[in-house]
Amino acid sequence: MTRLVSRFVPTVVALAVAAWLVAGIRFSGPSSGSAEIEHKIVPLLVVAAILTVVTSFVKPVLTLLSIPFIVLSLGLFLLVINAAMLLLTSAVADALDIGFRVDGFGAALIGSILITIVTWIVDGFVGED
Repeated sequence: MTRLVSRFVPTVVALAVAAWLVAGIRFSGPSSGSAEIEHKIVPLLVVAAILTVVTSFVKPVLTLLSIPFIVLSLGLFLLVINAAMLLLTSAVADALDIGFRVDGFGAALIGSILITIVTWIVDGFVGED
């Protein structure tokens, strides 16, 4: 449980950065001012929780099943898996009517790379010892 919580904080920050920088990743609602922050903070936390759970439980299974593709692509297939996890998170958020959307595989791929980089940076500051 502690591991999930320690993954949650970097995921919140990384998801916010991805939604801010990637055109195809967005939260619905106001787009400026304090109203934007008020209406998007709870969906951000819920989507970060969904992404944390998906990454913790679904990604290892998918990675194990796709080992041949990972080996053949020299690890680049892991980018596809990360993008698929972001698309799955978007589908779950859409089913729960949270207001989070990822527009296609390209946005998911760019977003997953950005989320990975930001997570590494934030995890360096608040990560486990």
